Amino acid sequence: MLLSFCGAPAWAEEGLLPPQQVIQQSADELQATLQKPEYKNDFKKATQFVDGIIEPHVDFDRVSMLILGKYWKSATPDQRERFKKEFRTLLVRTYTTAFTEYASWKIRYLPLQMKPADRKVMVRTEILQAGAQPVAVNYRMVFTKNDWKVYDVLIEGISLLQNYRASFTDEVARTGSLDQLISHLAERNATAMKEPMGVADGDKRGS
Repeated sequence: MLLSFCGAPAWAEEGLLPPQQVIQQSADELQATLQKPEYKNDFKKATQFVDGIIEPHVDFDRVSMLILGKYWKSATPDQRERFKKEFRTLLVRTYTTAFTEYASWKIRYLPLQMKPADRKVMVRTEILQAGAQPVAVNYRMVFTKNDWKVYDVLIEGISLLQNYRASFTDEVARTGSLDQLISHLAERNATAMKEPMGVADGDKRGS
């Protein structure tokens, strides 16, 4: 969900508005820390760090509700909590891998038009890599609990939230069981935590 949270040196971009600052600050912390050998060589330690950075800045309640759609409405409180836990783990391990493998990305922030009363915004950025075309990465953010939080990321116009929703709801419809989806996510997460980064993610469906 926070893919491309990798930025230029801390606060290199001047005049950023609060939603942009959330992305920038998190990006700086992730990029600086995950390139250290003690994190690159210890996936568990790296994921714990990533979890601590992104947890305050992602609206996991909103994300989970939007992804599961009608299945969220019929889910029990226990199912909702278990899904949120496993989906959060999925995101954390995915981004841990991305930030550990790629160190040279930089973010260019595009102008953000927002009014003081706005509670939802789209933070538009471009990911810059040497020798490659800029990649458009836009963050849908909502102001909730006195903070700006991400609830969707669009990469070249493709919504990660919608991709996950299509994949997960198809699986529930096919198996007829939300519990089976949650168990599948838990199994994938457990396997990924035991294997070297990248090995367990050969199946990119929903990762």
